[in-house]
Amino acid sequence: MSETLLSVLSITGAITLGAMSPGQSFILVARTAVASSRRDGMAVALGMGTGCFVFALIALLGLQSLLLALPWLYTTLKMLGGAYLIYLAFRMLRAASQPLTVEATGGQQWGFRRAFTTGLLTQLGNPNTAIVFGSVFAALLSHTIEPVLYIVLPLIALAVDLLWYAFVAFVLSSPRPRRVYLRFKAWFDRLGGSVLALLGLKLMFNK
Repeated sequence: MSETLLSVLSITGAITLGAMSPGQSFILVARTAVASSRRDGMAVALGMGTGCFVFALIALLGLQSLLLALPWLYTTLKMLGGAYLIYLAFRMLRAASQPLTVEATGGQQWGFRRAFTTGLLTQLGNPNTAIVFGSVFAALLSHTIEPVLYIVLPLIALAVDLLWYAFVAFVLSSPRPRRVYLRFKAWFDRLGGSVLALLGLKLMFNK
């Protein structure tokens, strides 16, 4: 397996686990899907994914210049990136035992434009997203970023967030799948948190 492919797979895994960590994005999509409609929840998910695409592209463009100008920054960002992943793992594990309350209220539907814009602005207004991408890219990419990754990685960021939050919208907008998910939520959070913590430690201590 080539180093580039391994980096892409590792980054995809890290972004996926980061997206699955509990936070305001999850709550927004869940509440929209339950209280408005599945379609609006999907539109919010698309907005979230688009915001991730923008952040990933910005992180890549800025990161390349910084690493070439300051070689020591690579090690520093790698340590910070690993520490941040461990922090996300801690949040996920801590929230595992906390119940997620999502009750259908039959609210008025938003419409695609409003739902998409809400998801996009929520993502772009979250500085943690930019920190995650900068940290993960610094930890898992080499000093010289291959040109193709400027296209591949932002598209992966978009796809991961879109697919995850679309899944959330689909599951939580249907009564039976919602009950199943909420029943096993603690196990999902514990598994994701454990994997995220291990990945963070690996990033910090692997040379």
